[in-house]
Amino acid sequence: MIFNYYLPVNIVFGRGKVSEVGRLTKPYGRKALIVTGKSSALKSGLYDKVSLSLKKEGIESVLFNKVSRNPLTTTAMEGAAAAKENGCDVVVAIGGGSIMDCAKAIAFIAENEGDINDYIFNRRVSDKALPLILIPTTCGTGSEGNGFAVLTNPENGDKKSLRCSAIVAKVSIVDPECMMTMPKNVLASVGFDALCHCMEAYTSNIAQPFTDALSTYGIALITDSLCKLYEKENGEAELWEKLTVGSTIGGMVINTAGVTLAHGMEHPASGLKNIVHGQGLAALTPTVIEATYDGKAKEKFEFISQKLGGKKASDCADAVRRLLEKLDLDLTLSDLGIQKEDILWMSENCMKVSASNLANTPAEIGIDDIVKIYEKSL
Repeated sequence: MIFNYYLPVNIVFGRGKVSEVGRLTKPYGRKALIVTGKSSALKSGLYDKVSLSLKKEGIESVLFNKVSRNPLTTTAMEGAAAAKENGCDVVVAIGGGSIMDCAKAIAFIAENEGDINDYIFNRRVSDKALPLILIPTTCGTGSEGNGFAVLTNPENGDKKSLRCSAIVAKVSIVDPECMMTMPKNVLASVGFDALCHCMEAYTSNIAQPFTDALSTYGIALITDSLCKLYEKENGEAELWEKLTVGSTIGGMVINTAGVTLAHGMEHPASGLKNIVHGQGLAALTPTVIEATYDGKAKEKFEFISQKLGGKKASDCADAVRRLLEKLDLDLTLSDLGIQKEDILWMSENCMKVSASNLANTPAEIGIDDIVKIYEKSL
């Protein structure tokens, strides 16, 4: 057995921990670019809480609040320019995966010359970035636990991740209280994304003992908490802690074991139509499992199936469908605006941007298989 596990992330976990952001940021800079979405951090009061905590520690701040769903490479470039123009030496992100991913890219481009797409496609490499402090407000992407930043190029629809250890956060403040204001539909979508991270890392061809241990624990935490939180008006604090830990674990394990075919096929769909990532995964994952469970990872699919109420690997897709019904996520690609004429472009784009995902998938998958899965998921 030979493997390597490296993930230099500092997770600060606990209810109320966001109040310590000033103290935790102070070692890394004196002027922060605070990256948020367009309104949620302001409306919730979290932006004010963070900026005041920074100010108390003598840290100036500048707000960049232009990040939208499925963040664009052009937005990251604009944010990096803002960081440079204002002399920011640390980046603080408040938000979900889109905001954190864009903040990572901003921190990277602020320290590197050239087109970010060259770094995404490994035509250029660098291990430099401004220090990052991440404060997740959704429990889904797990971006606080890895060195990935998924971005969409608006010129051609390519949705692919920038990957390097320089964009692993210096501190990730994971405060379950920051998650509790999520609307139910957002909770369902991001929670399923978190589960997919754990499932895909667990069944990946490059999974290893450490990622397997974390993935199985993450699956157990999420399956024990997500539906209960979705069904209740006011979920118990312990359930929020379980889901939040499971989500962060999901981000951590994909840093090493990667994701597989469902994510690889979802990225072209959301790159093309700007659909909600978790909804795209919901439309694709059951069909992907049907196409891939009977291979190298059959025993692992059996474990997942049993955690979801099934009995064997062949039950896994239906077990996932039952979960999605409970979360009101029983969707098709057609529901999300994908049409039959989009399938060829998406299939070709999947082969282009998701080669590593296909390599990680525990079954032999070619473009003809991808076309069939898209068609079956319409």
